[in-house]
Order: sequence, then structure tokens, then C-alpha cells
Amino acid sequence: MAHLRSRHRLALAVPVVLSLTASLGFLPGVASATPLSTSAATTADGPNLSYVVNTTTDHRTIESVKRAIGAAGGSVVIAYEQIGVIVVHSANPDFGRQIRTVRGVQSAGATRTSPLKAAGTTDEGAAQMLSAAEAAKAAKSADAGQEPLEADQWDLRAIGADKAAKINPGSKKVTVAVIDVGVDDTHPDIAPNFSASQSANCVGGKPDTTYGSWRPADADHYHGTHVAGEIAAARNGVGVAGVAPGVKVSGITVAEPDSTQLFFPESVVCAFVFAADHGVEITNNSYYVDPWLYNCLDDPDQKAIVDAVNRAQLYAQRKGTLNVAAAGNSNDDLDSDALTDASSPDDSTATTRTVDPHKCFDIPTQLPGVVTVSSTGVKGAKSYFSSYGDGVIDVAAPGGDRYQIPDTPSQNGRILSTMPNNQYAYLQGTSMATPHVAGVAALLKSKYPWATPAQLQLLLKVQADNPGCPAEPYDGNGDGVVDATCVGGKHVNGFYGAGIVNALRAVK
Repeated sequence: MAHLRSRHRLALAVPVVLSLTASLGFLPGVASATPLSTSAATTADGPNLSYVVNTTTDHRTIESVKRAIGAAGGSVVIAYEQIGVIVVHSANPDFGRQIRTVRGVQSAGATRTSPLKAAGTTDEGAAQMLSAAEAAKAAKSADAGQEPLEADQWDLRAIGADKAAKINPGSKKVTVAVIDVGVDDTHPDIAPNFSASQSANCVGGKPDTTYGSWRPADADHYHGTHVAGEIAAARNGVGVAGVAPGVKVSGITVAEPDSTQLFFPESVVCAFVFAADHGVEITNNSYYVDPWLYNCLDDPDQKAIVDAVNRAQLYAQRKGTLNVAAAGNSNDDLDSDALTDASSPDDSTATTRTVDPHKCFDIPTQLPGVVTVSSTGVKGAKSYFSSYGDGVIDVAAPGGDRYQIPDTPSQNGRILSTMPNNQYAYLQGTSMATPHVAGVAALLKSKYPWATPAQLQLLLKVQADNPGCPAEPYDGNGDGVVDATCVGGKHVNGFYGAGIVNALRAVK
């Protein structure tokens, strides 16, 4: 699976983010040339690629740009006029350059580097299926009132979610959308809380709301189902429990249905707009947008990707949606001067490049207003794989760590949750930390239904517990080598941000 990797937003000093917002099409268009005439159309003799074309939200301008798209050899898949983003397919190898000269086009570029096919997440390592013996052992250890497998859910107890559920399990009026590889809503732990009316398949950039379209392509597309269970698995006497077992969860599929499971920009744009327009309060984003781990603004294609996804997630925020995203599994200092990206582009041939994470952006995690989440293990220490960075991380949450061993029946330091086909498995990663934060955010939204996304983010930080930077040098895997350096103080630091979220405080 290609997308089981890193998520992170730069501590990019907020001013950088705000200036990013201003520079990406929220000002008058930078292009001043006249639209292409029909005679300018180019023969479709190149690979059929997908593009995003970003313009103003003025209807007349959008219609003019659409005509220019056709003249340049492109076909419009869908136009999100409310944010000025047009998804286009074109086999014209010069389409990007041509369309960027059109009046009203503020940015435009290819969203992939390889041809379109007939149709990446942030977990670390392969899934560990729960064996029958482990399930039986956990069930015997369950206390009265617990779910059958809850004895192995150390993560719920770590943030007080088990106690919180007895006070306020969350409101059915609050929905968390899992933007991911698909959600198996037939799972008995997910079915009671699933919202089909707020679910869709956005692969390709256009929402498909056909019943069941949001389900995983196959059992290997398990990531979204695991995430959904962590958020809202029902307390129904079956399997596991979620952080917010009383709220609704929906699925918006954005991953390619093949084995790559890549998350292309047009699909993510569709997901944010769909979630916003369908009343979703919180989105969970445990992925980065392909094909670039970092999107650098000095490249016109990558700039257009940042612009399009940013417009979509800001639109969701304006409509009242809080977006939560994972910080990544590279154990990178996201506030460093330079990072090595050896994985991009991941849809063709990757090359190694050095990027400044303050100028090249991992999206959606690094976009303004998105809650960035780092991962912790059962001991409350940063997970060995979790990326970090002073001023980058907003909050932390349990995401698992195989080196931090819990006193549970299975003694598994990873996170136990739901899988397709009524199964359960352990996974670890910032992908697993993020739904814990989304779940606590849902509890806060249930208690404070008037809270805006910005206020919810502040509430998440206020109720968090910050252990502060470790007193000893950090050696996450115990090999005697210092793996990371924590910068900051007791209240805010690079490992935990404002602290580890606390579900019990959220409901109190």
C-alpha cells in the first residue's frame, strides 16, 4: 500500500501560512493574457492527465475559463464554482502552460505525473489481525460494562474516553467524516453510528453518492474502517468502543481503488467540499495528498495543488467544519531548515530532493486552520515514528508504539480497532492518533454545538495534558541513539504541542 506514510503540517509560523493563503489565488488573478481562441487548441498527443484550474468564483469568469479549457484541449470533469476550482482532463502535453496564460486563471497544474488509470495513509507497518485466542483472552478480562475487546484498548483509558462515555458519549447531531480509502459501514461496530447521507465516493473529483459507493474496494483497503472504529465504534456489546461512541461517522472515499491507494488532489478537493455542503462538523485526514509529499510553490503544478486543496479546506472551515490531520511517521523535525524527500512523485519515478518545509508544504496537514496531531504510546511518550516540531504540532494523542508495552491481555502497544468483513486488528501510526483527536473534538462539539472550528481547536488545546519535554535524551526505539530533540516548555513543545487530548475533561 503506497499511502501508509507521513502526515505533517509545518510549524510554519502562522504568518507563513497566512501569506500562503494570500498568495494562492485569493487575490486578483496573476495572469493577464487574453483567453485562448479555439484555434489555439493542441492535438491530444500526450498522456491523459488530470489538472486543477483555479480561478475567481465569479460565474462569468468561470464560464470564460471553461471555454478556454476546451480550446486548449481539456474537458471539464466538474467545476466547484463556490471555491473557483475546476477539475480537468487533458491529453494536451502543453495544457498546463497554455491555460496558465488565460485571463482569470490564478493557478493551474497537473495533479499527477503519470497517465490517468481506470480509477497514502499514515499507519506504520502492516496490520496485526486479532487472533481468536487474543479475542477470547481480552473478553475474559473485560470488566462489567466494558465492550468485549475493551481490555485491550489501553488508548481509551489513556485519555479518559472510557469514563467520558458514561458522562456524555457524544451527540447524534455531530458527524465526523473519515476522508480515506473507504469505510465498511456493514461492520457491526460501525453500522449503528454510520451516516450514509453524508457519505460518498470522491475518486476522480466528482462525488458519487450511489448507496455503498463509500465502501472499501477490497479488504486491503482497511485503513478508513480502522479509523472510523477508533472514532465512533458503538458501545453495543460487540467488539471495541470508539472515543465518541454516540456521534455519527461517515465515509468519503478519496483513494484510488487499485493497489496504490493514492490520494490525488481533485479527490480531496471533492471530499472537503462534499463534507462542508453536507453538514459534517469534523473531518479526519490521515493521509497526505499525492503525488508530492511536499508541494513547493516555485513549481506551477505543485502550487496549483496547494491552491486547490487549500481553497476546499478553507471553504469547509467557513461552513463550520474542523479539519484534523496526522503529523506523519517519518520522525522528522518539521521545524527544521531542510528535509529530504525521496518519495516524490509517488505515481511515477521518484527522485531525491531537499526541501525547506517552511516553503514546501505537506497538504492538507500543513494548511491554515488544520489541527496537526502527533502520536504517543501507552507510556505517554512520543511514538518512535511520529514526526514533531516546535510550533508545528497542535496536540498529541495515542497512536500506538510497539516499543511501549501496555499491561493488557494481548500486551500489544498498537491501537485495536475495526477492520472490513467484521474483523479487528492492531495498527500504529499518526493515522491512529488523529481519530482520537477527531473523537475528542466531536465530544467538544456535542457539548458546545455553537463552537466554531477555531474555537474547537482552542478547546482541544485547553483540555489537553502536556507532559513537557522528556528529561532524558529521547531514544524512541531503545537502541542507545538519540532519535529526536524536543524543543519548548511545559505548556507548548515540539513533541506534544499543547498536550495529549483528554476526553474526560472534554465532557466535564
